Amino acid sequence: MFEDMSTHDPRAEYERRLEERLRLAARTARDERALSNARLAWFLLAALSTGLALGPKLFSPIWLVLPLAVFVAVVVLHLRTRGERERAERAARFYGQGLGRLSGEWIGHGDAGERYLDPDHLYAGDLDLFGRGSLFELLSVVRTRMGEDVLAEWLTHPAGPDEIRARQGAVEELRGQLDLREDLALLGPEVRGGLDPKELAAWGGGELWRIPKAVRVAVATLTAATSLVVLALSGYATDLLTLSPTVAAALVRVLLLLSAAQAAVAYRFRSRVQRVTAAVGRPDKDLAILSEILIRIEGGGFRSPRLARLVESLRTEGVPPSRRIAQLHTRVEWLDSEKNQIVAPLRPILLLSTQIAFSIEVWRARCGPALAGWLQAAAEFEALLALASYAYEHPRDPFPEILSGEPRLEAEGIAHPLIPEARAVANDVALGGELRLLVVSGSNMSGKSTFLRTVGTNAVLAFAGAPVRARRLALTPLEIGASIRIADSLLAGHSRFYAEITRLRAIVELAERSHAALFLLDEIFAGTNSHDRRIGAEAVLKGLVARGAIGFVTTHDLALARIVDELAPRAANVHFVDHIEDGKMVFDYQVRQGVVQKSNALELMR
Repeated sequence: MFEDMSTHDPRAEYERRLEERLRLAARTARDERALSNARLAWFLLAALSTGLALGPKLFSPIWLVLPLAVFVAVVVLHLRTRGERERAERAARFYGQGLGRLSGEWIGHGDAGERYLDPDHLYAGDLDLFGRGSLFELLSVVRTRMGEDVLAEWLTHPAGPDEIRARQGAVEELRGQLDLREDLALLGPEVRGGLDPKELAAWGGGELWRIPKAVRVAVATLTAATSLVVLALSGYATDLLTLSPTVAAALVRVLLLLSAAQAAVAYRFRSRVQRVTAAVGRPDKDLAILSEILIRIEGGGFRSPRLARLVESLRTEGVPPSRRIAQLHTRVEWLDSEKNQIVAPLRPILLLSTQIAFSIEVWRARCGPALAGWLQAAAEFEALLALASYAYEHPRDPFPEILSGEPRLEAEGIAHPLIPEARAVANDVALGGELRLLVVSGSNMSGKSTFLRTVGTNAVLAFAGAPVRARRLALTPLEIGASIRIADSLLAGHSRFYAEITRLRAIVELAERSHAALFLLDEIFAGTNSHDRRIGAEAVLKGLVARGAIGFVTTHDLALARIVDELAPRAANVHFVDHIEDGKMVFDYQVRQGVVQKSNALELMR
């Protein structure tokens, strides 16, 4: 069973950890300054000692080993201390950002995800999923672009019932793993900007240079034979090996033949080898970054089925990806070692570039097709951690119950997740069964649009696998269509009214396809006269209800509220009210049954 997190205090834990990390950062900063001074002092001492030993020769140069060894030790300790300070500072920022989210001071401090905004999406713009102060900015604590891509995908494309429940189990397990989330947050800044998943997947799945095994064995045998001959002749030249002149001369002839064969091999494969070795540099760096994330997943020991499947999907022939990545990195290090002055003379003897290129392509043949899966698993893990972070910071928010059957939505105490809990007003609402439509009337600024966004945004959270801002929410899988924030397009030459008609047509088509749509329509057909508005709205709403959809429509035009008479008992009226206190408009944002009986337009104009 998972730990019960419903009573924990995230603010107190964040504050405690923030204070600890700040103390650690201050202490390591002091140590770093002291070590920096010591580093300079020992460098000067080593330089002075070197001058005295080599110039006046006051003492033997062998004594220089001591100050040089101490200097090297101080340098290593200084670098380690600097790393500890940087990690402590990143941890402090991590918890400071968490406190900002809890205090409602997070807007403008995270990734707004504006690149994911699609004007043709049926609810992303209407429900503030992306942009400054959006749901994405609140949720997105992931470190990589690929993790952000998956989170955005989950917010804009509802999952099926089984996947939602599986994500809920994973989020519940990850909710209390604050140390794991901090550990990932401490990975360097190169994790965000350095990993290019598309380029990496393209390299892994690109056209392979398929080298026959017989060729690889022949080249390995050739280099082994050449190495043995070189060793024998080197031993003969240094009197470590006794050979007759005849044998030595024969070995020289053999070496010439082997060298000629090696030169032929190197010439034959030179262009392909250059392409392989030149192309592996960036993927190796990207894989090193990816490995930092994958290692955390592999060692998680997770119990929820969703996370266990994620871990299992990573293995290639039973080997975890971090080990596979380490194998490739070793090959690249050998490739880089060719620049070493000691290794360089051995390069032609060992055909190092050729054999490493062979080995890289063998690795790519085995693991290249799995790269896309590794990237997807890491991205999904990050997205789950983002939802788990939200769940941790809102311990009273429950997971919704996913129902089956006809479209239904039942909410108790539902409130908007982007409004601070202290200010958010909760309401009860239920749709389903015989009741398919609620017509929401009320005066300007009374809360009608926010109410629609409250229902829609919580539905988005529910279908992504996250907790919701409500005492209880039960709903069937629903396709969401919203017409709340519709604007004209000067570039496209479309008026707001035309844009609204286009959106409404898309929502009707959605209801036709799915027969399980949730529609959220704000001030429908506000751009036309009351008579045409009522006729058009009635036709649209009847069409949606007839297609099995459930939803809401808001209006401050009381004539529109009479649509309920035509659709009863499948429709009902609810409303918001306001009153005047000391010359000011006051709203309680509570849903009431029936039609609103007054307007505040004149009072607002006054």
